[in-house]
Amino acid sequence: MGCKSYAEFAICPNMAASADVVMAFLNDLSDIVRHKADEEFNTIRDFKRRKCNQKSADLEPWDEDYYIGMMKSSAHSVDPSVVASYFPLSQCIKGLNVLVESLFGATFNQIPMGDGESWHPDVIKLSLHHPDQGDLGFMYLDLYSRKGKYPGCAHFAIRGGRRLSDSEYQLPIIALVCNFSSSRGLTARLNHWDVETLFHEFGHALHSLLSRTEYQHFSGTRVALDVAETPSNLFEFYAWDYRVLRTFALDETTGDPIPEKLVKALNASRNMFPATELQRQIFYSIMDLTLFGEHTSKPLDTISAVADLKRKHTSWNYVEGTHWHTRFSHLINYGAGYYSYLYARCFATTIWHEVCQDDPLSRSTGSALRDKFLRYGGAKDPSALLKDFVGDSVIRNAGGGIIPDISSLRKEVGL
Repeated sequence: MGCKSYAEFAICPNMAASADVVMAFLNDLSDIVRHKADEEFNTIRDFKRRKCNQKSADLEPWDEDYYIGMMKSSAHSVDPSVVASYFPLSQCIKGLNVLVESLFGATFNQIPMGDGESWHPDVIKLSLHHPDQGDLGFMYLDLYSRKGKYPGCAHFAIRGGRRLSDSEYQLPIIALVCNFSSSRGLTARLNHWDVETLFHEFGHALHSLLSRTEYQHFSGTRVALDVAETPSNLFEFYAWDYRVLRTFALDETTGDPIPEKLVKALNASRNMFPATELQRQIFYSIMDLTLFGEHTSKPLDTISAVADLKRKHTSWNYVEGTHWHTRFSHLINYGAGYYSYLYARCFATTIWHEVCQDDPLSRSTGSALRDKFLRYGGAKDPSALLKDFVGDSVIRNAGGGIIPDISSLRKEVGL
């Protein structure tokens, strides 16, 4: 088909335009983050040496989660059970309603389903309704884990919106699927990472529900891959903002809102090793691009390739005899496209800082999000869409393609 590799074929229609542009962006970002990531690695290693009373102990990949968890616990006393007490699932669903009502003047209302419409008794159907504009779309919620169910958390577009006539619009229908655990008769309580996941998927849902396109092939999330994860990444910021959380994160017993001090501790804990996490995402993206990139006629030794990339682009050793990439499902779902998460993170961070951060729940913020961004789906050139929304500086031209400006991301990570 005239492309050097699957990566070239997959990226050609996107803003980046070529695998070479993406790889150059990722290599530059890898170089930028390396010094701070090495500093964080040394901090974790020194902590292990003190804990083990071994001055020359090495830090191994399996140590990472264990010692980072210990360091976060010792620095910020955050009891997961206390945090979860503020996030019963019923309150989190109310939080989604707070978002649409504050930002867009709309509300979610549970509506009955017809015979055979639901695939499980846990499923509920909501209409997104605006007092002046009527119903804007419909969302199925299927949030509890059960045997045989799709195992992840995801947004599914069931029907795209489209213009039927001058006076009639086909409303979008989506499903928001999660796998939160619950005991029979008891409301599920979410940890804060679950709340972030719920808000992430809800960002996708809003993209689908609020877009208004002529054709359903451009509805909602049917956009260039580079920008598809931007709304979801943006709404993760809402899950960490005290001004948002205090509106729905209420103590189950007293009804008191979550303390600001606790939210600050959650944020401080999250921000302890930002370069390490960013470096990991860069490595995943480079690995994905390499595996789907141009190869010689000789079959690629994927285990050796991944090992070399980990040594080059992270501060951590590779564990010989392992091949964890064979269970990295994004290689299937996002083949040659994992980089889009980093693109989206850059775009979302810029949007948060420039548009949302000052007053995240204001109607003016919501109007900007809906009218300048979400409503277009994939019907507007994504480069023009971003520049018209945030300003010309949000993107940069590079090597015949487009890359995101990383200024806001650098600030966020402390680079």
